[in-house]
Amino acid sequence: MRTTKTRTVPLLAATAMLALLSAPGAAMAEGHGGHGDDEGTHGNATASATLEAHLIELNDSGASGTAWVAVDGNEVSVTLETAGLLDGAPHAQHIHVGGKNQCPDPDKQGNGADGALQVSDAHEDYGDIVSSLTTDGDTSPDSGLAVERFPVGSGTYERTFEVSDQVAADIVDGKGVVVVHGVDHDGSGTYDGDVASDLDPNLPSEATDPAACGELVASQMDAMPQGGVETGDGSTSGLEHAGAIALGAGLMAAAGAGAFALRRRPAQK
Repeated sequence: MRTTKTRTVPLLAATAMLALLSAPGAAMAEGHGGHGDDEGTHGNATASATLEAHLIELNDSGASGTAWVAVDGNEVSVTLETAGLLDGAPHAQHIHVGGKNQCPDPDKQGNGADGALQVSDAHEDYGDIVSSLTTDGDTSPDSGLAVERFPVGSGTYERTFEVSDQVAADIVDGKGVVVVHGVDHDGSGTYDGDVASDLDPNLPSEATDPAACGELVASQMDAMPQGGVETGDGSTSGLEHAGAIALGAGLMAAAGAGAFALRRRPAQK
């Protein structure tokens, strides 16, 4: 087990990270990647389709899942079921378009510790974020790492939101890739480690490394899984208190205090 350092990262660091995610040229989310804003023009798209993706684990994360995406004009409904993710930790999740429109090979060597795949290592495969699968509020690439608004641990995510004509068309054309982030490489039960994130050196790589990926293809189902997806600002299953996230004793989102921290464990000998 690799040695780790104790480090607390304030909300400012996460905000800086989010700025990186939404800036042109960033590895995880380069603005809108030329695909348009999720709050862009509505009512012009006529495309419709139901697609699904079977998520495979990356970085030996043990994660798996299935995503169903229904597109009707500019409206996108997502149901995402995940398993094997780090319990109690927030997991950023997105729809990507671009690059080769594919998931990286699970055996691909990255630049992280012991060859772990980092965000920048996989960007050439799945491209830019076009939609952030947040639990509420904004779903644009600007929310690429809105920690307090992503699901915690494994479970079922359901949400309906609107996208631009271009994003809708790209998803219908089979260019969408669903990616879930956050890997506990050392089995410590929290995001920690010596290696820094390739998005922000103040954060551990574990917090942003990709954990699972699936390419959206035409579904064999005629409709979404039974129960469907609620319309509006969005809903989640089992995440009624998503605003108060506890990552072990280290990561806390407190809306009233406006701060959270990522803590690394003391060095082990």
